Order: sequence, then structure tokens, then C-alpha cells
Amino acid sequence: MTDASIRTTCGIAGGGPAGVMLGFLLARAGVEVVVLEKHRDFFRDFRGDTIHPSTLQVMHELAMLDDFLKVRHDKVRNIAVKVGETEIKFADFTHLPTVCKFVALMPQWDFLNFLAEQGKRYPGFDLRMETDATDLIIDGDPGTDRVVGLRAQGPDGLLEIRADLVVGADGRHSLIRERAGFAVENMGAPMDVLWMRLSRRDSDPEQTGGYVNFGHLLVMLNRGDYWQCAFVIRKGGYDELRARGLDAFRGDLARMAPWLADRIAELTDWDQVKLLTVAVDRLKTWWRPGLLCIGDAAHAMSPIGGVGVNVAVQDAIAAANILAAPLRNGRLTTDHLAAVEKRRTFPMKVIQSMQLTVQNRLIDRLLDSNQPFEAPTVMKLFNWFPLLRRIPARIVGVGVRPEHIRTAPHPVVPAAAQ
Repeated sequence: MTDASIRTTCGIAGGGPAGVMLGFLLARAGVEVVVLEKHRDFFRDFRGDTIHPSTLQVMHELAMLDDFLKVRHDKVRNIAVKVGETEIKFADFTHLPTVCKFVALMPQWDFLNFLAEQGKRYPGFDLRMETDATDLIIDGDPGTDRVVGLRAQGPDGLLEIRADLVVGADGRHSLIRERAGFAVENMGAPMDVLWMRLSRRDSDPEQTGGYVNFGHLLVMLNRGDYWQCAFVIRKGGYDELRARGLDAFRGDLARMAPWLADRIAELTDWDQVKLLTVAVDRLKTWWRPGLLCIGDAAHAMSPIGGVGVNVAVQDAIAAANILAAPLRNGRLTTDHLAAVEKRRTFPMKVIQSMQLTVQNRLIDRLLDSNQPFEAPTVMKLFNWFPLLRRIPARIVGVGVRPEHIRTAPHPVVPAAAQ
């Protein structure tokens, strides 16, 4: 085991969408940044991978859209959900005021690999894999103390990173926010989600969509040769479901979507079913001197709407817009950190409020029943009046007060010099 110490301008804990995007944008703006990711690669099977038009718009503003769309992905222009026996045409993205009028389904590891490769073009971008942030470095007396860096465990031993700013982007189970002593407001969630994959056949439906019935919600994402499936259950109900047995669970899936009956035998072990514990929470304050939290570390989102990746990206853009110049010039103050929180609190609260409304008024009611579910009249309105489909498309696809790139790029490193 060896000890090492490095100095940088911004140290970021967490190599998810918020952390890697912020690292890339700051390096692009001429700020030295170190991003820590505890895993050796970005491959995690069941992670959010809906890249919404708002994020695609950002890729356009960064002049990276053409290259980005060369990465394998599927396009979703409309979303339909089968509620009971009625298919509800819920969202139509084709009318959005964005360059791309679709949602791109792209595995998150491909998205992060793309951002990391773009970041490597800039001399200030230092992404360290297999390096786990373990603690904060804090100087000063209580009440006047300041976060001045990170301690981490890397492949070569212990690492100390001194930085003008530390950013916690290490997800909903953030160690950084815990070490900082931030107060968390928990809004609760009535559900958990089971993730799994099933093979896809040529005769299957093309459309990504969902099924609502019999006390469950099943969402299916078309990944080309397989379906990524999310099965919603009552919070805390996983052990009870497992006690019923795998055969009963496979029967639940076939009951929801009968055309899956010919392949549910592919689930041969509970290890193929991953539990996502759903949490909706937010920090009462996102910052303290020398430290800022963004993304799920600041506000864990419900999986409803698949907005998590895109909200994290929006946080990163806002943070880069506000912090790049003062970080580059050595003039960062707590006013800048407070400005990031102020900028992002309103859209975050609006989205979480919408998610909580759906959770508490629809999903909570659904999970209490094992009976066939009939689509409420208010849902059928989306079939009767197509213009209504633009509303959820706008909320999900563009979001509330979308962020745009305001930072100017610094020169990239010539290929011969890398």
C-alpha cells in the first residue's frame, strides 16, 4: 500500500452522469478536474439509460450530436402504456422544440464511455477508475471549517486529493453527503423495482412501453435483441415475492404480458432479478464551504418518467455554467455554490412533486389490488385528444427550465501530443 497526494482545482466523487458530465464540462472550460469512479468500468446492467431530448439538445450545443448518435441506440418517438385491456397512447415526442424529437435508449455505460472519451481530449480531465472516495478532508474549527479535499482508495493504495472544490456526485447512497453531515428530507416511495432481461423475438412489439394490471406495473425497454424489464412491487415486498417462488413470479410476468409466456423460463435463478430500492429524497442544503452535491447525491429521483439521468446532466450543466469561471480564476465563493442550488431547486422540486403525485395517487392504489385494473377516464383522454400527448412529452423530454451550455471551450489536446 502506498500513499499519494495530488492537487487539483475540482475533485469529483462519483463517475455517473452527473460526475462525468461535470468533469467533462469543467475540463472543456479550462478547469483542472479529477473524477473518481470506484468501479473498473462503467458497466452496470440495470441503470437508467433513457437519454431524453433535453440531453440530446445539449450534445447538439456541444457539437457532439453526430458522433453521439453513432453510438448504438434505439429511438422512441411515442410511448404507449397498456392499462388493463386498454392501450393508452401517452406521450408524443415528435412535436418538441428540440433538434431531436425522440428519446434515445442507450445503455448508460455507453453514454458514460462516450463522455469520458470526449473528456480525455482536454488536458485538465483526469478520470480515475477503481478509485473509491472514502472521506472528506476538512480544515478549520467547527463552525468555520472548510472541505479542502478527498481521501480515496485506489488500485495503487491510498490517495489524498486536495482541491478548491469537492463535488459529491456519488449517487443516492452518497458517502460524501453523509460525511458532510447534510440533512436529508425523505419523501418516501410506496414501491420498489425488480430489473431483469428477457430475450426479444422478431415477432415482438417494436415499441418500448408498459403494462399496468393485477396490482403491478411492468415497463419494457427495447434493447434490440433483448428486453430490459422493470417490474414494480410494493415497497418491502421482495422477500414475500421470493417466498412465493420463481414459478409464481414468472407467472406474474406472463399474466401481465401474455406474449412473454414462451420465454419466461429464461429466468432460472433469483440472481437474474435485481432489486432497486426506490427512494425519493433531497438535501435541505446542497453545499457547505468547499463542497457541493449534485445529481442523486443532492436529490434522489423516482424512476417514474426515466428522468434521473437527464436531471443529473442538467445539474452538471448548471454547475459548470456557474462555477467554471470562478474555479478557473481562483475566485470561488460560497455564493457560487448557493447559486447552483438555487438554480436547480425549483425544477427538481417540480419533477419530484409530479413523481410523488403519480406514486401516491396511481401506483399506490394499483399495488393494493390484485384484480384486473381498468384505465381511468382521465387516462383515456390521451387517446381521445392527441394534443394532450404533447404535455407529458414536454415534461419528460424537455423538463422544467432546461439548461444550456454557457461555457466556452478551451483548446483540445492534439492527437499527436496525447
